[in-house]
Amino acid sequence: MTGRTGHADLPTGAGGVDDAVTAALRDVDRRGFLPRSGRRWSAADRPIEIGHGQTCSQPSTVAAMLRLLAVPVGATVLDVGAGSGWTTALLARLVGPTGSVLGLERHADIAAWGAANVRRTGTTWARVAHATPGVLGAPREGGWHRVLVSAAATRLPDELVDQVARGGRMVIPVRHVMVLVTRDDHGTTRASEHGTYSFVPLVED
Repeated sequence: MTGRTGHADLPTGAGGVDDAVTAALRDVDRRGFLPRSGRRWSAADRPIEIGHGQTCSQPSTVAAMLRLLAVPVGATVLDVGAGSGWTTALLARLVGPTGSVLGLERHADIAAWGAANVRRTGTTWARVAHATPGVLGAPREGGWHRVLVSAAATRLPDELVDQVARGGRMVIPVRHVMVLVTRDDHGTTRASEHGTYSFVPLVED
């Protein structure tokens, strides 16, 4: 998952998406998604190591990504680089039981741990799975309403752009820049940049 951003404070929203993200961050305890050695720092706005060079992202980074993603209730969401399952659980809170979330993690042991962490939240509409080797994302007929990528790509991957549904959004760091990709109802995609961050690398092949 991700590293850090320079923004240390958790922003609070005046309504809509902001309020939903703030509520999700308050309701889903990060401590339950950390190894024992890192739990004492669960409230700190910093990334925390979870093994294999991966981290559980710092809360302000996650908040910024979720606000850009603008997740609606009932959405189908793909969470690439799910790690310990914290972002998957947050996304589950945002979509509610009428939506669905699939988290993918390339390290099998972290994926199994993340899956167990998410199961403990009782959000049966969300799960973490081991990513299929050689496959980026999870191609799905009609695409995903939202795609969250928590690892840095060296380029904007066409494979993931193609998995964004019409009317959908993807948030992905490309090198050190946070990129928002939107697809309109006619299928046209646009990309915009939203600040610089540091992430672990996305395995793209």
